Amino acid sequence: MSLGKFLVRRILQGIFVIWGAITIMFGLRAVSPGDPASLMLAEGATQELIEQVRREEGLDQPIYVQYFDYLQGIVTGDFGYSWQSNREVEAMVIERIPATVELAVAATIVAVAIAIPLGVISATRRNQPSDYGATLFSLLGISTPNFWLGLMLILVLGVWTGVFPTGRRPVGLGEAAMTFAQTGSPGDLFTWLRYITLPALTLGTYFTALITRLTRSGMIDELGKPYVTASRAKGLPNVLVRYKHVLRNTMIPIITVLGLQMGTLMGGAVITETVFNWPGLGLRLIDALDTRDWPLMQGIILFIAVAFVVINIVVDALYSYLNPQVRE
Repeated sequence: MSLGKFLVRRILQGIFVIWGAITIMFGLRAVSPGDPASLMLAEGATQELIEQVRREEGLDQPIYVQYFDYLQGIVTGDFGYSWQSNREVEAMVIERIPATVELAVAATIVAVAIAIPLGVISATRRNQPSDYGATLFSLLGISTPNFWLGLMLILVLGVWTGVFPTGRRPVGLGEAAMTFAQTGSPGDLFTWLRYITLPALTLGTYFTALITRLTRSGMIDELGKPYVTASRAKGLPNVLVRYKHVLRNTMIPIITVLGLQMGTLMGGAVITETVFNWPGLGLRLIDALDTRDWPLMQGIILFIAVAFVVINIVVDALYSYLNPQVRE
């Protein structure tokens, strides 16, 4: 199968997944208890006013009519208005995207910086204390709930020692970078770094454990192949063989997992953002759930679904380019 046909098939599958997410969210709204018109108004609104809102919002129409109207709005870029703030949903989603992306990227950097060295050490020193330590770390990382780890980091590194702040960040990465470019002062960058450290460690812990185990298994598999023996027989240093050849061949599946996990991190940052009051999509989603703001919830879930699908398609395209056998 050609690369073009492969991408077309993956895009069609992605569109189907996005449509499924939209349909499920709309179905949940339809079966949820309560009158949406009442949620849009203040407590104590008259029945006449509630009926007027129902007519204006099309809530008095059959459910299938509401569904197709909602699909038409999404296709045309109209995601509706928040029931609580009366703001455009797309604007409320877009303004929170940078914070979520910053946290996901920072968590990925933390995971890679810790996991790959641990995986290499564990693979090259099998059945030694360092290998057991890396394995134990992976087990703890996968088993530890993110919310508990976040609270412990806040307690130890925030409250007891005061090394890192625990509240909402005062400046974003874009603002800090712009200030640095204009004034040459790195103060805002350091402030942003201090605020993102604990959330990135919390979100990246599970990811770190996964990449450590993947690196270890990949390295062990590569170390047993004939080209490694031939390279050592030629007198190449072990460090050169280990990092230039073995680790390089191991990185292909790791890069694939990194790309796929980026989508997972963006969707899975809800708990971490809530614990650290991080102003991203996850925290806004929790606020929307508390107020039953369905248009806002649908907009956030739709963005996460689209981001996940796009990341998966890009990773599949890169991987199929590097390894054409996956297209078969």
